[in-house]
Amino acid sequence: MGSGPAKYQSAYEIIGPVMLGPSSSHTDGAVRIGNIARQLLNENPIYVKFSLMGSFAETYQGHGTDLALLAGVLGLSTMDDGILNAKKVAEENGLQYEFTKRVLGSYHPNTVLVELTGAHVL
Repeated sequence: MGSGPAKYQSAYEIIGPVMLGPSSSHTDGAVRIGNIARQLLNENPIYVKFSLMGSFAETYQGHGTDLALLAGVLGLSTMDDGILNAKKVAEENGLQYEFTKRVLGSYHPNTVLVELTGAHVL
């Protein structure tokens, strides 16, 4: 199939995108968590509560995890420039949100409980 080795523009194409914050687990991973939650809801959310634990709870504002989680719930991708403006985008879309710190049990330190509400209640 291929005619030679893969060609990359930079090492970031191999190890991951350049993201806001100091850690891809707090940014790239958080966007993906938000995206999955949105997909499970299967509609535009109107309210979200993020319950953070471990290192997420301790560093979420400084590392950009709050922006990344919001961006994911809003449907932004990990490469979207809008991540840095996720709070403004949430406001423009009428998405209400809150962040809490919580002990959720003996899970990975980068654990978040995402509780979404959509307009259509079953």
